[in-house]
Amino acid sequence: MTYEVILYYNFNPIEDVEQFTKAHKKFCKELGLKGRIYISSEGINGTAGGTKEQIDAYKEYLWSLKGFENTEFKQDQCDYIPFAKLICKVREEIVSLHKDGVDPKDGGRHLQPEEWRAVMESGEDYVMIDVRNNYESKVGHFKGAILPDLENFYDFPQWLEEASIPKDKKVLMYCTGGIRCEKFSVLMKDQGWDDVNQLHGGILNYAKKEGGEHFEGKCFVFDDRLTVPVNPKDLEPIAVCEISGQPADTYLNCANMECNKLFVVCEKAAIKMEGCCSEECMKSEYKRPFDPENAFRPFRKWYNYFNDDFKQRDLQHSAADQS
Repeated sequence: MTYEVILYYNFNPIEDVEQFTKAHKKFCKELGLKGRIYISSEGINGTAGGTKEQIDAYKEYLWSLKGFENTEFKQDQCDYIPFAKLICKVREEIVSLHKDGVDPKDGGRHLQPEEWRAVMESGEDYVMIDVRNNYESKVGHFKGAILPDLENFYDFPQWLEEASIPKDKKVLMYCTGGIRCEKFSVLMKDQGWDDVNQLHGGILNYAKKEGGEHFEGKCFVFDDRLTVPVNPKDLEPIAVCEISGQPADTYLNCANMECNKLFVVCEKAAIKMEGCCSEECMKSEYKRPFDPENAFRPFRKWYNYFNDDFKQRDLQHSAADQS
């Protein structure tokens, strides 16, 4: 069976956040939806999975709410629901920059995927910023992008102060689905950059519309899949296994529950280490059982994103790996 996975956000003021969230959670629970939905006075930010019927019903529900009629959804298919449960709760911000007075209406120009690609291929002078955390850009990014070595989005304002990016430069910025650029572009414009541009719909939208051209590696996502393919012509890992040093782009959480570190690991090393990031963690009495078949399940289904020619090529490679 095939399931649908959606990613979306909408910056629209919500007056009674608690009541809005209570009604939203009730609808989602009755629908049987799973995922993570964050709601604040500035709007909604969510990612969820379910059957086609569940996802269609949820989209219609959100579109029916005043102010959310124009919500855009990035949508993928998956052979399982990559969420264990439903989380629907109130947050201070739907994406945390920790800066007051940041209104996305004052942000940069939205470039459609074809416009973004055209700029990259034009030879025009620009600076491109990956507005994601370091563990995301580590496994995949656009060629030539600046990759800030930061662990949290709210660290970007300080990074910008120290980055020495000329203010007469054309700026391109991107993130997974677009939400972080909505705020960071405002910050850049407020601090003197004029030609600020953001990839509309982020990496996931670009992958669907332009086949991920000029993107290297995979895209980190915040669900149980952890990474998804972007460019079918460039699927080679750009990161390395933190245990063996071999090329890899699979993320796992350490099986030691007291550690739970998110780390890049190849399948062979993960099996050898029983899902742990170190010898010390292997000895922990708080170690989860490691099931390599399920742990690596998302990465054996990448061909579902692409056409039949790619599926056949992938299956041939898999057969060769097992011989």
